[in-house]
Amino acid sequence: MLEFLLALLTAGTVGVLLIPLLRTRLTATSRLDNDLAIYRDQLAEVERERAAGSLSGPDAEAARTEIERRILTAADKDSTPAPKPAAALHRFLPPVLCLLVPAFALGLYLQIGQPGVPSAPFIPQPKAPTGAPPGTPRDAGPSLDQQIASARERLKQAPDDPETLSALGELLTQQAQGVVPQPAVDAFQRALKKQPGDPRALFYLGLHEAQAGDSKAALTRWLDLEARSPEGAPWLPMLRAEIDRVAKQAKIDPLSINPDRKPPSVAATRPPMATSSPMAGMPQPTEEEREAMAKMSPQERQQAIRGMVDRLDEKMRASPDDRDGWLRLANARRVLGEPQKAAEAYAKADALGPLESKQLADWAEAEIRQIQPGTPPSPQAVSVLKRLEVADPDNALALFYLGAASFAQGDKSDAARRWKKLLALLPPDAPIRAMLEEKIKQAE
Repeated sequence: MLEFLLALLTAGTVGVLLIPLLRTRLTATSRLDNDLAIYRDQLAEVERERAAGSLSGPDAEAARTEIERRILTAADKDSTPAPKPAAALHRFLPPVLCLLVPAFALGLYLQIGQPGVPSAPFIPQPKAPTGAPPGTPRDAGPSLDQQIASARERLKQAPDDPETLSALGELLTQQAQGVVPQPAVDAFQRALKKQPGDPRALFYLGLHEAQAGDSKAALTRWLDLEARSPEGAPWLPMLRAEIDRVAKQAKIDPLSINPDRKPPSVAATRPPMATSSPMAGMPQPTEEEREAMAKMSPQERQQAIRGMVDRLDEKMRASPDDRDGWLRLANARRVLGEPQKAAEAYAKADALGPLESKQLADWAEAEIRQIQPGTPPSPQAVSVLKRLEVADPDNALALFYLGAASFAQGDKSDAARRWKKLLALLPPDAPIRAMLEEKIKQAE
């Protein structure tokens, strides 16, 4: 009898608590809401720095232009409208479940439960490691630039958080297409000071050493990480694949570094199907270059990497019919922050065969990055953007900058048409809407 009284009291309490939920109206929200909040904060920060005098007027304008470009890119990637929730189902399903689940649990307990048996002692579960290893799958979420900005914002609150430092280093490496840049190295080293066994930081620092030509140091670091990793760790397949690759290139037997190493099975060394080597598509140093780079400072190593890309450039000019080679060179130039040279390489590849939509978008971005604040796109940029608009009619970058080109040429009706189309694609609270509405008024 007591159980039924408790059940009735529980049901009554849950019913009272569910009254506000039954009155609540659910509305669909855009998946860009969080992203736009980040961009609004960035725009506000630019204004604060400009007002404080720590950022000059041209630099502030350039920063605002870059943030607006990212907003356009994010809006273009989120062109699919959010599904409308089923109002009745979403309104009544949670209350029904909240009432049925306790009732079902009570009935099941009355059938198979044993109230007289004492409870089992509490055993705490081991804490999961804080360092997410390389190769760990990620949920779909914000873009790479947004994740980097979010990590840097978290570091402002906790500058020595090893997890955030390690995550930032990995994001910067992904942004550089697998090349571990010096800011990422600094982040990984700071993470290791707080958390010496972080597998992600150890992996990417070894990758940086391999890219800089110090293969022995990379293998030493990786073999030590392998020895300390539990069997079945998710990062072991990629780690062992990189050990095998670097050891073969450098002609170094891993057993000469760690004689106690047990040779892993073939299945254990096979990388996951969805994972590619971080060095894919990048120029590789020769054995002599690796030996020389091992003695260089970090700045000299970065310069040496640029030298390898320059040699790839020379090779392509000697073999101008290699379309894939031009695309690799364009990607390398884009990673190194050389948009003009990247655009030239994309043009060479396009002359040998039309580029696909994604390659056109990368080419267009390289052209746009050359635009000075307040100036219209160049004829070359307009040509690429028009092709991109044909391939992707709702591309935000194409709509915005082609509208700017039309406005500069005096065709204000065409500019207004493109900007209105872009405005319709943007979320209602996008920070760029006010600027775009002002431009439409000027065009009209």
